[in-house]
Amino acid sequence: MTTQSLEIMKCTHEKQKPNVDELAFGKYFTDHMFIMDYAEDKGWYSPRIIPYQPLTLDPAAMVFHYGQTVFEGLKAYRSKTDDNVRLFRPKDNFTRLNLSSDRLSIPPIDEQQVLDYLKELIRLDKQWIPTEPGTSLYIRPFIISTEPNLSVAPSQSYKFMMILSPVGAYYAEGMAPVGILVEERYTRAAPGGTGMAKTAGNYCAAYKAQEKAVAKQKAQVLWLDGKEKKYIEEVGSMNVFFKINGIVHTPELSGSILDGVTRRSVIELLKSWDVPVEERRISINEIIDASETGALEEVFGTGTAAVLSPVGELLWQEQSIVVNHNETGALAARLYDALTGIQTGAVDDPFGWTTVLEEDE
Repeated sequence: MTTQSLEIMKCTHEKQKPNVDELAFGKYFTDHMFIMDYAEDKGWYSPRIIPYQPLTLDPAAMVFHYGQTVFEGLKAYRSKTDDNVRLFRPKDNFTRLNLSSDRLSIPPIDEQQVLDYLKELIRLDKQWIPTEPGTSLYIRPFIISTEPNLSVAPSQSYKFMMILSPVGAYYAEGMAPVGILVEERYTRAAPGGTGMAKTAGNYCAAYKAQEKAVAKQKAQVLWLDGKEKKYIEEVGSMNVFFKINGIVHTPELSGSILDGVTRRSVIELLKSWDVPVEERRISINEIIDASETGALEEVFGTGTAAVLSPVGELLWQEQSIVVNHNETGALAARLYDALTGIQTGAVDDPFGWTTVLEEDE
């Protein structure tokens, strides 16, 4: 096993666990966290699990000034039927973390080794994993640059951490359709930028558009491409799919949108069901036309946080485009049931997506 050098320091006082009906997204955190350091002359070193606690960083730490940081998001599920803990496609998340790191000039991690460390962390805090429908343990791995230096250059030291959070539904609406504002002015990412990376700047740069969406009572923002402001890219926290005349369409991976793990899973599910699916450029005008002719059947977003969220309305230039009478579509419901069933162990996993944590592993 690759975790022989892992140091574990257990907490002496466990936190009080929240009631299930109090769970939001990312509000509560478990008793322990994982951390390891990087130095240019050592590589990654000193992996350890310690009680959850604040960090102490130099005010000149480069992450504060130049935003050299990446993160991931994945989930663990605990089944009521067999009490097993399952991770959903964790290797894909750590592979993507390394892709993000490469874009931000951050040294790569050993993906298998870090997965082993994560398993140990989850075993230690297993009792924090809720079992009620729609709940899970959200896992946030992230890397920050820590060198105290104001030079505009990659840091020579880093911290890699993993924290855990029991969560309920990402959207208050749950599986009820949400409203989306199509953003006309602001740009999330552009060709050659960092759109394909999970890095902090991509998200805080979206806040202004999100404020507009909330003011118009919409849950999220639908981004258009940064060059022509014409082609659909992704929703603020999700990839997006459109079902038009029986065919499912999703924006192709052009380098400016995230290669979502749930997105990939949905595409594989659709193909296994012989539902035609296309990855291509999709213009907002095409969606408007499809709505006007009645060809637009369903719209839904996919992502780790929400799993799958139906879209009941698109707001474009003050024009309301209602999708499927603002009701959850049959395909979206089927996909959600299949995904969550596999994730929780309620149904068979023919794809080998889940990793079951064995206690004696």
